[in-house]
Amino acid sequence: MVTVISGTNRKDSMTLRVAQYYYNEIQKRGADVHLISLEQLPVWERGEILLKLENELLIPTEKFLFVMPEYNGSFPGILKLLIDNTDIRQCWWYKKAAMVGVADGRGGNLRGIEHMTNILHYLRMNVLYNKIPLSKIKEEIDEKGNLLIPATANAIAHQIEEFLKY
Repeated sequence: MVTVISGTNRKDSMTLRVAQYYYNEIQKRGADVHLISLEQLPVWERGEILLKLENELLIPTEKFLFVMPEYNGSFPGILKLLIDNTDIRQCWWYKKAAMVGVADGRGGNLRGIEHMTNILHYLRMNVLYNKIPLSKIKEEIDEKGNLLIPATANAIAHQIEEFLKY
Protein backbone atom coordinates (compact mmCIF):
# COMPACT_ATOMS: atom_id res chain seq x y z
CA MET A 1 0.00 0.00 0.00
CA VAL A 2 1.20 3.51 -0.88
CA THR A 3 -0.01 6.62 0.94
CA VAL A 4 0.53 10.10 -0.45
CA ILE A 5 0.60 12.78 2.26
CA SER A 6 -0.12 16.40 1.40
CA GLY A 7 2.06 18.04 4.04
CA THR A 8 0.10 21.20 4.80
CA ASN A 9 -3.21 22.17 6.35
CA ARG A 10 -3.49 25.30 4.20
CA LYS A 11 -6.79 25.34 2.29
CA ASP A 12 -6.71 25.04 -1.52
CA SER A 13 -2.95 24.62 -1.53
CA MET A 14 -0.70 23.93 -4.48
CA THR A 15 0.71 21.11 -2.37
CA LEU A 16 -2.63 19.33 -2.37
CA ARG A 17 -2.85 19.75 -6.15
CA VAL A 18 0.56 18.14 -6.54
CA ALA A 19 -0.34 15.36 -4.08
CA GLN A 20 -3.57 14.70 -6.00
CA TYR A 21 -1.57 14.53 -9.24
CA TYR A 22 0.77 11.92 -7.70
CA TYR A 23 -2.19 10.00 -6.30
CA ASN A 24 -3.85 9.86 -9.74
CA GLU A 25 -0.64 8.82 -11.49
CA ILE A 26 0.09 6.07 -8.97
CA GLN A 27 -3.50 4.85 -9.19
CA LYS A 28 -3.19 4.64 -13.01
CA ARG A 29 -0.33 2.19 -12.49
CA GLY A 30 -2.60 -0.15 -10.55
CA ALA A 31 -1.13 0.38 -7.09
CA ASP A 32 -3.20 0.39 -3.92
CA VAL A 33 -2.86 4.10 -3.13
CA HIS A 34 -4.43 6.48 -0.62
CA LEU A 35 -4.25 10.23 -0.13
CA ILE A 36 -4.06 12.04 3.19
CA SER A 37 -4.74 15.78 3.31
CA LEU A 38 -3.92 17.55 6.55
CA GLU A 39 -6.47 20.32 5.80
CA GLN A 40 -9.13 19.14 8.23
CA LEU A 41 -7.14 16.55 10.18
CA PRO A 42 -6.62 17.28 13.91
CA VAL A 43 -3.10 15.89 14.28
CA TRP A 44 -2.11 18.14 17.20
CA GLU A 45 -3.42 15.54 19.66
CA ARG A 46 -3.51 11.77 19.80
CA GLY A 47 -7.29 11.65 19.62
CA GLU A 48 -9.88 9.33 18.12
CA ILE A 49 -9.48 10.63 14.55
CA LEU A 50 -5.70 10.23 14.57
CA LEU A 51 -5.93 6.76 16.09
CA LYS A 52 -8.38 5.74 13.37
CA LEU A 53 -6.03 7.13 10.70
CA GLU A 54 -3.15 5.19 12.28
CA ASN A 55 -5.00 1.89 12.28
CA GLU A 56 -6.64 2.21 8.87
CA LEU A 57 -3.85 3.86 6.84
CA LEU A 58 -0.56 4.63 8.54
CA ILE A 59 0.19 1.23 10.07
CA PRO A 60 -0.77 -0.83 6.97
CA THR A 61 1.11 1.49 4.57
CA GLU A 62 4.41 0.16 3.28
CA LYS A 63 5.44 3.25 1.28
CA PHE A 64 4.82 6.93 1.96
CA LEU A 65 5.16 9.76 -0.54
CA PHE A 66 5.49 13.13 1.22
CA VAL A 67 4.56 16.26 -0.73
CA MET A 68 5.84 19.21 1.28
CA PRO A 69 5.63 22.95 0.73
CA GLU A 70 8.38 25.24 1.88
CA TYR A 71 7.58 26.97 5.17
CA ASN A 72 10.32 29.22 6.52
CA GLY A 73 13.12 27.22 4.93
CA SER A 74 11.75 23.82 5.95
CA PHE A 75 8.40 22.05 5.91
CA PRO A 76 5.17 22.74 7.83
CA GLY A 77 4.97 22.00 11.53
CA ILE A 78 1.60 20.31 11.02
CA LEU A 79 3.39 17.51 9.14
CA LYS A 80 5.86 17.10 12.01
CA LEU A 81 2.92 17.00 14.42
CA LEU A 82 1.42 14.13 12.43
CA ILE A 83 4.61 12.17 12.86
CA ASP A 84 5.18 13.16 16.49
CA ASN A 85 1.67 12.24 17.65
CA THR A 86 1.60 8.78 16.09
CA ASP A 87 3.06 5.51 17.29
CA ILE A 88 6.35 5.90 15.42
CA ARG A 89 7.39 2.26 15.69
CA GLN A 90 4.20 0.95 14.12
CA CYS A 91 3.58 3.76 11.64
CA TRP A 92 7.04 4.63 10.33
CA TRP A 93 9.87 2.29 11.34
CA TYR A 94 11.47 0.32 8.47
CA LYS A 95 9.05 1.62 5.85
CA LYS A 96 9.91 3.35 2.58
CA ALA A 97 9.49 6.98 1.65
CA ALA A 98 9.76 9.35 -1.30
CA MET A 99 9.67 13.13 -1.22
CA VAL A 100 8.53 16.05 -3.33
CA GLY A 101 9.20 19.67 -2.42
CA VAL A 102 6.88 22.49 -3.49
CA ALA A 103 7.79 26.18 -3.53
CA ASP A 104 6.98 29.46 -5.24
CA GLY A 105 10.69 30.27 -5.35
CA ARG A 106 13.45 28.59 -7.25
CA GLY A 107 14.69 26.12 -4.63
CA GLY A 108 11.72 23.74 -4.63
CA ASN A 109 12.00 23.30 -0.86
CA LEU A 110 15.40 21.60 -1.05
CA ARG A 111 16.13 22.49 2.59
CA GLY A 112 12.80 21.07 3.72
CA ILE A 113 13.44 17.86 1.77
CA GLU A 114 16.85 17.45 3.41
CA HIS A 115 15.42 18.27 6.84
CA MET A 116 12.71 15.65 6.38
CA THR A 117 15.27 13.14 5.09
CA ASN A 118 17.13 13.41 8.40
CA ILE A 119 13.93 12.95 10.39
CA LEU A 120 12.88 9.92 8.32
CA HIS A 121 16.32 8.37 8.76
CA TYR A 122 15.93 8.85 12.51
CA LEU A 123 12.62 6.97 12.18
CA ARG A 124 14.54 4.13 10.48
CA MET A 125 12.81 4.74 7.16
CA ASN A 126 14.39 4.00 3.80
CA VAL A 127 14.26 7.13 1.64
CA LEU A 128 14.30 6.99 -2.16
CA TYR A 129 17.27 8.93 -3.49
CA ASN A 130 15.21 10.52 -6.30
CA LYS A 131 13.69 13.56 -4.57
CA ILE A 132 11.89 16.11 -6.73
CA PRO A 133 12.00 19.83 -5.91
CA LEU A 134 9.18 21.62 -7.74
CA SER A 135 10.15 25.29 -8.08
CA LYS A 136 7.98 28.18 -9.25
CA ILE A 137 5.01 25.92 -8.67
CA LYS A 138 2.46 28.31 -10.15
CA GLU A 139 4.21 27.83 -13.50
CA GLU A 140 4.28 24.04 -13.08
CA ILE A 141 0.64 23.14 -12.38
CA ASP A 142 -2.67 24.79 -13.23
CA GLU A 143 -5.82 25.29 -11.13
CA LYS A 144 -7.23 21.95 -12.29
CA GLY A 145 -4.09 20.05 -11.26
CA ASN A 146 -2.66 19.57 -14.76
CA LEU A 147 1.10 19.74 -15.17
CA LEU A 148 2.15 22.44 -17.60
CA ILE A 149 5.75 21.45 -18.35
CA PRO A 150 6.39 18.10 -20.12
CA ALA A 151 9.85 17.71 -18.57
CA THR A 152 8.29 17.88 -15.09
CA ALA A 153 5.71 15.24 -16.01
CA ASN A 154 8.54 13.00 -17.25
CA ALA A 155 10.58 13.50 -14.08
CA ILE A 156 7.56 12.70 -11.92
CA ALA A 157 6.70 9.60 -13.99
CA HIS A 158 10.29 8.39 -13.57
CA GLN A 159 10.21 9.00 -9.81
CA ILE A 160 6.89 7.14 -9.49
CA GLU A 161 8.21 4.14 -11.44
CA GLU A 162 11.29 3.98 -9.25
CA PHE A 163 9.25 4.36 -6.08
CA LEU A 164 6.83 1.58 -7.00
CA LYS A 165 9.79 -0.74 -7.69
CA TYR A 166 11.60 0.38 -4.51
